[in-house]
Amino acid sequence: MNAQKLSKRLEKVASFVPENSIVADIGSDHAYLPCYLVLNKIAKGAIAGEVVKGPYESACHEVQSEGLQSQITVRLADGLQAIYPEDCVTVITIAGMGGPLIASILEKEVGRLAGVKRLILQPNIHAIAIREWASKNNWKIINEEILKEDDKIYEVLVLEPGKETLTTEALLLGPVLIQQQNEVFKEKWNHEIEQWLNVLKALEKAEQTKEILAKKKELQQRIRMVEEVLR
Repeated sequence: MNAQKLSKRLEKVASFVPENSIVADIGSDHAYLPCYLVLNKIAKGAIAGEVVKGPYESACHEVQSEGLQSQITVRLADGLQAIYPEDCVTVITIAGMGGPLIASILEKEVGRLAGVKRLILQPNIHAIAIREWASKNNWKIINEEILKEDDKIYEVLVLEPGKETLTTEALLLGPVLIQQQNEVFKEKWNHEIEQWLNVLKALEKAEQTKEILAKKKELQQRIRMVEEVLR
């Protein structure tokens, strides 16, 4: 992967960036995504934010080697602290982290989202944390994708400002993904059901305390819910 050729998941993230955006890529690593967006004239400018010194230096090197210093600013900062009001950022991308970490990054500096028109988020796990955050903070899900790359399954969530109330099913599985139900979606959730059934089997062998009984009930309800959706 490089600035000319992204991974499949980052390509999908890039596909949701509107033309002429000013993008802040948080946790940018090598800055491949912002470089790709500027090189392909999708973004007119970008911020690459990194909290770790090594990846920050890699991002600086990548931006310099592509000759994009006038359009991409690399900043060593924690999460959304990489963004300043004068940047006039319209799109924020955060990719390759767990859903709870992405949600906490957004929550920590929620004031810096003022003026941002779109969030494109790619959690590696627990996308539910982002959907829960979105529902509480007046962001609605306008699109979602689920894809498989190198035997790993990834989800991409596209959010824009607006109110939305999601059902329990939609929070867990994704409102758009439930409608589409592609093969990767079915594979992911059939595998999850298998895992939950294995946990249930293990719980059957444990002492049936109040906590164990409550956990069993929760798992059984979740299995029934997902099976219903897949039907």
